[in-house]
Amino acid sequence: MKLENLSPKEGSKRRKRRVGRGIAAGQGASCGFGMRGQKSRSGTGTKAGFEGGQMPLYRRVPKLKHFTLINQKHYTTVNVESLSSLNANTEVTLASLIDNGIVTTNDGPLKILGNGELTVALNVKAAAFTKSAIQKIETAGGSCEVIA
Repeated sequence: MKLENLSPKEGSKRRKRRVGRGIAAGQGASCGFGMRGQKSRSGTGTKAGFEGGQMPLYRRVPKLKHFTLINQKHYTTVNVESLSSLNANTEVTLASLIDNGIVTTNDGPLKILGNGELTVALNVKAAAFTKSAIQKIETAGGSCEVIA
């Protein structure tokens, strides 16, 4: 088979409709576009999204910079550096941090972040840890436990 032997399937191609060639041709005078109005004129119609002069939908909708997360998790965050003031081998939970005054409000489950240095061995129980926080707590001789 060669390129010059290729042809479309029989009946798949139809000849172009010749409009405006008189009444007998079937599409004479107005060529099937009706009598008057915007859609009967020559040239292209309206651009995509045009609503007849009304403010179009793509301009009515607010443009957002990002999509907000549905059911986003909110944590009470504490950095490792604020845990260094605690005594050695203390069990650290959200309740104990509130009692010690390190955290003032309960904004959700406790999450430990890795900013700062830690020299005291602590047993930390939290809902989430960052990788750097786990590394710093364990190098100081403490332990990390994830609780639900």
